[in-house]
Amino acid sequence: MNSPCACDDSLGDSIPSPPPPDTVVALLAGTNLSNLPEDEPHHEPQPQQPYDDDDYSGEIREYTGSFEGPEKTLEVMFRRINPIDEDNSSLSSDASGEINRVGLRTLSRPDLDRICGRARCTILSCVSNRYLDAYVLSESSLFVYPYMVVLKTCGTTTLLRCVAVLIELGRKIGLEIDWLGYNRKNFSFPRDQMFPHGSFHQEMEYLYSHRNLCERLNGNGYTLGPVTSDHWFVFVADHTKRYAEDNDTDRVLNIMMFDIDETVAKKFYYDQYEARIGPDETEEEATKRISIEQTKAAGIDQLVPGACIDPRAFEPCGYSMNAILFRTYSTIHITPEEGSSYASFETNQKVTNYTPLISNVVRAFRPKRFVMTLMADEGGLVQMGSNPLFEGNTSKSQIAVSFNKTNPGMKSTYKRSNLASIQVEDDVCCMMGNWILDDGPGSVSTQGAESQRPRGLSDANYF
Repeated sequence: MNSPCACDDSLGDSIPSPPPPDTVVALLAGTNLSNLPEDEPHHEPQPQQPYDDDDYSGEIREYTGSFEGPEKTLEVMFRRINPIDEDNSSLSSDASGEINRVGLRTLSRPDLDRICGRARCTILSCVSNRYLDAYVLSESSLFVYPYMVVLKTCGTTTLLRCVAVLIELGRKIGLEIDWLGYNRKNFSFPRDQMFPHGSFHQEMEYLYSHRNLCERLNGNGYTLGPVTSDHWFVFVADHTKRYAEDNDTDRVLNIMMFDIDETVAKKFYYDQYEARIGPDETEEEATKRISIEQTKAAGIDQLVPGACIDPRAFEPCGYSMNAILFRTYSTIHITPEEGSSYASFETNQKVTNYTPLISNVVRAFRPKRFVMTLMADEGGLVQMGSNPLFEGNTSKSQIAVSFNKTNPGMKSTYKRSNLASIQVEDDVCCMMGNWILDDGPGSVSTQGAESQRPRGLSDANYF
């Protein structure tokens, strides 16, 4: 076995002890933990583990029959260690059409493979333009800008184990962390998760343990939404000095849809399509063809008009897609398994009114419920102006969507059951709402939010 890198050695047997629980609680500046249920004594997260935290360590767990669809998301912005004149060469092409790469876009494929390997996922394909590179992964997506990385992974991946490698590789090319954000919804199958994702507390402790490598990881954690239902965990360490061109992402919308329509889910099973067309079609060509067929069958291509699309179908089921248009990305991930069907749509498009886009996405997948989050800086909120989906009385906040092509006037209504928002660090605003499909399609519900509250409770609510 090769010896770990110098950066990983510092995280091996000598991994610094996490701060005591009281310190962690004090750092959770956005959450009143005294109101949380007494879940931790009864549902202890996995303990901090003594293995060497290097590229060759970590658990690998067998598939249990259920899949954790909602993604963990890590967004890291970098800045130059030695500031120099702004270099926008990455934003143009030379006479031959070759992309001039700078910053993180100069990282080699082995470097990117190493980052993904730490998270227990692999790169499957890539599309690029003048502004960014978008990689479809075996578990979700990776987006690389000159000075920003966005990594989304689902299932039982170990996303936060990438942080030390990102710090090391950034230093190799003269960059240091400027801003780090980590967020995820509470897990549906928390006991399937691997270290360091046993709980949100464990994730924060793991991030804090890297402060000997980067002092800018000293951030805060927050919980948005009801702890008895769907809620959203957010960690932000903000020491940013934004660059006008390179860090051009001031808001991110994420729609996490659950219990998608069975007829829609069936479109993402591989065996619903002809496996091979003729003896000359290779397995790779068949996968590419089926990926395109699934994209068109579900109308996904219509959700990202004008964008460069990179779809991927999985066997026996599942689907991922990246789309890039100028500086923006959109990404879709689908796990259609019965009992845990899920689809997500995320984009950093700078849209003044998200309502048409949200309606189109929900219409494509017809979920029984969805969670919607929006993370934006104050400048992004000013550009958006009115934000009706995250404002107003809950009983009046509704989305009417037509599922009937022959009778578009017949609409089903989604009602917002709750809303949470908070301002974190200097200027980052986080909003999160839960939406539930009314039982009576074709009419707007007048029932109170109390009737929309999900019945039953499990330990999944608290992780």
